Amino acid sequence: MEKTEQFWQWFTDHNEQLIALGDLEEKERAELENALQYQLTKYHDGLAYEMGDAGANGRTLTFTAEGDTDLFRYVVELVDAAPDLDWWDFVAFKQPMGTELKVRFDKMLFDTRKMYFQQLECEEEPEMLGLRVAVEHGERQDEDFQVGVYVTLEALIGEFDCATIVGYMETVPLPDEPFKAGFQPLDDLPKFVEWFKRKRDE
Repeated sequence: MEKTEQFWQWFTDHNEQLIALGDLEEKERAELENALQYQLTKYHDGLAYEMGDAGANGRTLTFTAEGDTDLFRYVVELVDAAPDLDWWDFVAFKQPMGTELKVRFDKMLFDTRKMYFQQLECEEEPEMLGLRVAVEHGERQDEDFQVGVYVTLEALIGEFDCATIVGYMETVPLPDEPFKAGFQPLDDLPKFVEWFKRKRDE
């Protein structure tokens, strides 16, 4: 049995428990969530999942490679092989979450309404987009802060575009007058990325 089949067989066997995840005791729920991650890691190391809240039409289960393009094909392969199960919507890659977001990462809060961007050239990869992001405390170069900004970009444009379009990112402190300094509101980034892709593919 192929690894994709093994994963979906386990998922199908535990489908009823997974549907009732929100009703389980905390310990039982954690055990089931850990078991799901274990099965996903058995399929391929480096993948993770995000489970949406239950709604009228069920739950969304999103599989992610955490931005690692080398693993993207395994995410696509897994979702393509997904069974047709009531209550579940299986999605490849983290999807855009809209605009005017407040993204929390490691006790930091990133408010897209207070962030701005400029396009930079990627000399080594001209088909990729370079970004300069102006943000409060943008002078910070520690890894956690930089990852937090990247996660915010990912929430705006989605995992796939963030990993395959953005080739370079740097952060700078927020200027007193961002527009005069040549910046655009970060909430305009999704539209800008679509324009960039069309221009690149011409």
